[in-house]
Amino acid sequence: MTNTLHLDKKEAWDLAFNALQNNLTSKENAKDVADALISAEIDGQPGHGLSRLPSYIEQLSSGKVDGNVNPTIVSSKGGVIRIDAKHGFAFPALSLAINELTNATKKYGIAAVSVSNSHHFGQAGRYVECLADSGLIGLMFGNTPKAIPPWGGTQALFGTNPIAFSAPRSNAPALVIDLSLSKVARGKVMLANQKKERIPEDWAIDKQGNPTTNAQKALSGAMLPIGDAKGSALALMVEILAAGLTDSKFGFEASSFLDSEGDSPDVGQLLIAIDPGFFSGDSFSDRMETIVSAILEQPSTRLPGTKRLEKRKKSKEKNIAISKQLFDEINKLTESIL
Repeated sequence: MTNTLHLDKKEAWDLAFNALQNNLTSKENAKDVADALISAEIDGQPGHGLSRLPSYIEQLSSGKVDGNVNPTIVSSKGGVIRIDAKHGFAFPALSLAINELTNATKKYGIAAVSVSNSHHFGQAGRYVECLADSGLIGLMFGNTPKAIPPWGGTQALFGTNPIAFSAPRSNAPALVIDLSLSKVARGKVMLANQKKERIPEDWAIDKQGNPTTNAQKALSGAMLPIGDAKGSALALMVEILAAGLTDSKFGFEASSFLDSEGDSPDVGQLLIAIDPGFFSGDSFSDRMETIVSAILEQPSTRLPGTKRLEKRKKSKEKNIAISKQLFDEINKLTESIL
């Protein structure tokens, strides 16, 4: 018996959409969430893909996340917009945010959107790439439940706190930088735990502060930051921008994305967009290509995001791989509600 199934993109999307819609999620919200999960699979980020469905479904059942609520614009003044996700999924709120932010930035030259009372938001790069596709520079900051200790500490306090940046290019895909502030995204540890695989020793520590290769111990312990003390400082910066500024919960106050225990995580996201034409006239495109050329002139260099584009290209020829165990688990959780 094979342990891996291969689904075409429509089958994978339907699996996610049907599981969500059959578990207390509106049609429109299920579509937004399924789009985000399959996009992650296509981009080679399975830790933000279908592997999230079991915990999502459990949280829908417990009421930790509301699948039927619609995000709302709390206030809007000039280029500043506040959105309340209302304890629902982040994806519908971020779809609204991108639409509002794009329109405001083209009017004012620069704009920002905050999202509060939010949830797991997957690939930060996906949202800034949407901005770049509209000719805008994009920045995104999002905090997550506690995962990283302050430098010198042993107890998780900050989230892995993804940050993303994008810049449009005239005749090439946008430059997209997407990274979490832990040495690896926590989703990779979660995926390793699901597959019963070991992780590298420098990814995480256990509850006692000791390095561990056990994914389960890592999830109950803490992730290590990129760049040591510098990474920890950046994680603090994101906590302030994504949670403090948006009136959301800090990482150490938020409940886990991975189980159905507790109240809604209520984390936050902050997105900023810039219209380069307002600042540089017509020169931005040329300046972008100047620095890109300088990078690529050196041997063995590549631009950030290149692997994502390569995996996206290959995905046109391949189906999405999912473990039979995960496939069966999603179907079982779906059927239990019907």
